[in-house]
Amino acid sequence: MAWSSEQQQAWLDQIIEDILDPDRPIVDPHHHMWRESGLPTYLLDDLWGDTGAGHNIVKTVFMECGAEYRNDGPEHLRVVGETEFVADAAIASRDSGKAVISGIVAHTDLMADSGVIDEVLAAHVEASDGLFRGIRHGGAHDPYKALRWGDATDIPDLYLQPAFQDGVRQLGNRGYTYDTWHYHFQNQDYLSLAQAAPDTVMVLDHFGSPVGIGPYEGRIPEVFLTWKEDIAAIAHCENVVVKIGGLAMPVNGFDWHRRDTPASSDELVEAQRAYYLHTIDCFGPDRCMFESNFPVDKMSVSYAVYWNAMKKISAEFSESDKDLLFRGTASRVYGLTD
Repeated sequence: MAWSSEQQQAWLDQIIEDILDPDRPIVDPHHHMWRESGLPTYLLDDLWGDTGAGHNIVKTVFMECGAEYRNDGPEHLRVVGETEFVADAAIASRDSGKAVISGIVAHTDLMADSGVIDEVLAAHVEASDGLFRGIRHGGAHDPYKALRWGDATDIPDLYLQPAFQDGVRQLGNRGYTYDTWHYHFQNQDYLSLAQAAPDTVMVLDHFGSPVGIGPYEGRIPEVFLTWKEDIAAIAHCENVVVKIGGLAMPVNGFDWHRRDTPASSDELVEAQRAYYLHTIDCFGPDRCMFESNFPVDKMSVSYAVYWNAMKKISAEFSESDKDLLFRGTASRVYGLTD
């Protein structure tokens, strides 16, 4: 989608819905920011354009995406440029009356020596203005390069590597979280990682990304059954919490990004409700958090429509469970103070 921000917004604005439950406070625990990527520029004003679209987004958490790395200096510390970039935006977001960037999940190579990891963690802390919360080192790897979506690592079995498991345990020992993303066919490896690092709070992004393209095109119901079993198994690991969202990416196979009009909240609910309800049933609301995954999911759905869909999916839940899903779990996991 080689669109400008303005072209993308015009496409999204074809679907305008009344905002449901507009006063409910929401913490969005997963968004990105960048000046340059394969998608339109997404900076603080762009984030505010989405978070200010009608829902009561009070806080957000930035998730690493390889943006604004340093151009020089020691190779292992170049990742800290992203934290510096986001910390500046976070400071600007305070006392604005708009959504405040309240946490940063950054990157380091968890295969590195423990001393190197500690050095990078310390640098993130120093650069983050108190907002550093954890690390994401994704495990997504497509061995046949058939998904046309990209890899987070060139190591096929990253989660099974002893050095990587040591790195994840090191995060837990230091009091930091570990986020990741991968494809559904890697969920068994992720289960092994969770069992190997029981004292690290591990955040599974995007449901473990059920795939619906490439060799999985036309097989969404079949993939769902495999994914369903794996999610139930992972739920036995009490150190794992799940971000429930991020299912509107092209790799998921729903193909809304190819249409003349974006998805509506009713379409999102019809296609994806079972993923949400199964995960909440397995993990409980206190281990699940709704996430926007913007601006990546913006390829298929608007911010206002996404949160309407989440409110429809959770409509029959108790008030306390809704608060956990929309705000409480994210606030606890990422240590976001009121």
